[in-house]
Amino acid sequence: MKKQLLIRDVTLRDGQQSLFATRMNQKQVERTLPAYKNAGFYAMEVWGGAVPDSIMRYLHENPWERLESINQALGNSTLLTALSRGRNLFGYSPYPDDVISGFNRNAIQSGISIMRIFDALNDTDNIRSTIKFVKENGGIADCTLVYTVDPKYSTREKMKALLHAKVLPTKIFTKEYFLKKAIELQDMGADIITIKDMAGLITPQRAGMLVRMIKQHVSVPIDFHTHCTPGYGLASTLMAIVNGADIVDTSLMSFAGGTAAPAFELIQLFCDRMGIDTGVNIDAVIQLDQILRNIRLELKDFDTYPTPKEFNILTDKLPRDIDQMLEMAIAYAKADKEDDLLEVCHRIESWFGFPDPDAKICEAEIPGGMYSNMLAQLKALKLEKLLPRALELIPLVRLASGCPPLVTPTSQIVGVQAVNCALDESNGNPIYTTKSIQFVNLVKGVYGHTPVPVDPDFRFKLAGVKAETPYITRFYKKQENPVFEEYGGVKLALNEKEELLLELFPAVAYDYLKKRMEDTYLAEIHRVEEEKQRKIEEEKQKYNILSPEEKQKRLLDGLYNYEWSSSDGETIGLS
Repeated sequence: MKKQLLIRDVTLRDGQQSLFATRMNQKQVERTLPAYKNAGFYAMEVWGGAVPDSIMRYLHENPWERLESINQALGNSTLLTALSRGRNLFGYSPYPDDVISGFNRNAIQSGISIMRIFDALNDTDNIRSTIKFVKENGGIADCTLVYTVDPKYSTREKMKALLHAKVLPTKIFTKEYFLKKAIELQDMGADIITIKDMAGLITPQRAGMLVRMIKQHVSVPIDFHTHCTPGYGLASTLMAIVNGADIVDTSLMSFAGGTAAPAFELIQLFCDRMGIDTGVNIDAVIQLDQILRNIRLELKDFDTYPTPKEFNILTDKLPRDIDQMLEMAIAYAKADKEDDLLEVCHRIESWFGFPDPDAKICEAEIPGGMYSNMLAQLKALKLEKLLPRALELIPLVRLASGCPPLVTPTSQIVGVQAVNCALDESNGNPIYTTKSIQFVNLVKGVYGHTPVPVDPDFRFKLAGVKAETPYITRFYKKQENPVFEEYGGVKLALNEKEELLLELFPAVAYDYLKKRMEDTYLAEIHRVEEEKQRKIEEEKQKYNILSPEEKQKRLLDGLYNYEWSSSDGETIGLS
């Protein structure tokens, strides 16, 4: 019997979010669904992440309707997956249990089978309630180890620390750190544990070692998720498979590579050579790739990468050297030869037309989105020259704030603060003169327990308290659901799902729901006016064929109130 590997397709959420700023509209999504129904993927990530916010903000579409339409089209052919940030869900502040419960209940009722739950600090306390509510509603709790690396200090900072007899901490995110978290998650009720490398920083050796070690100590399935930005993605996924991963995340080829996940087709080529059954219908994959290539052309305004070459995995033959490289990659993965594995994987990806590894991201060891956000922030101020210093300050900002993993939202918080510190220096001010409220809250403890403790004196300097001070959810104020008399006295949110949109995305959902209300109101006025005009036209036709005596009788009987002109010039009223 063949060894089995389950595939979670992330094309419709992570793939389009990574490459095209989550701009696939409802009609484009629906074009893919008949083929997806036949594809046989174990699971499909279709919701959560940036999807709810982006489709309201940019496409003026309802996130719940997006999910429900996908669920209706796919039925029970695959398990649908969503991504949420535990107690923070999609926002920057923790939510009370009634909001978390309502969100997860509605998500599962609308079609989600697997809720992937992560916390930006790897604080398991922040996902405990979500696990509970997911399982209570019959969902599968997929709990995440957010992968990250230790701060990478510059030579300048190392010398400064040496001169002041300070020790810069290292060996924070060790294999023991991740194993401890995995065991905690299993004990809390995790049905799946995902090693989730959202920045693409996990090297092949590290991927293989973590999968192998965690599988020795936990009994639930292990999923492996990474991105390709720094050039590790394909090789690390192959190493995870060789070392026993139960599930891997992939995108279809036309939505893969670069800042996205590795391509399913390349993973399938490896699996074919290793005698591993993915259970995926390749005919459906070929059909999907054609559909997605056309959609990618429609999304060209948001596309910054070259499209990989077309390749029919069933009929097209690989050049002999590429075919040999696939075999070599497997052999190198099994022998744990990381450098050789990376070299051949890069050559394979290059032949297929995937982007080259991003050397800047590889060196800086930060997520690609974080790098681009920092650059955009400095460009807006015409201070791009400060980018090298801002990158150099990231390890110190991380260390000062408790070494958070660099993942949404902490990557943005740390990145913005590093830019602020570089600006402070350039203006002759002490660093942290300029600070964001989010950074102050991170240091204060609002987001939860950081991997290493924040220095109490630094916390007091920034936040005015020495002790870690968590967010108290009893002070949470629910968003208002106003009534608009000018639109017929209706509430902005018409049901619990729409109320949840207001809670999770206050400004964006308010604008979306208000515009929908206006459109609905105007459409109703238009409908009533059209109905009125239709009745008038009908009565005109009836009146014009009447005899003069009958016309006179109807007028005298008072049957007409609304004025209009008959064909013979009479001014008539219609009731």
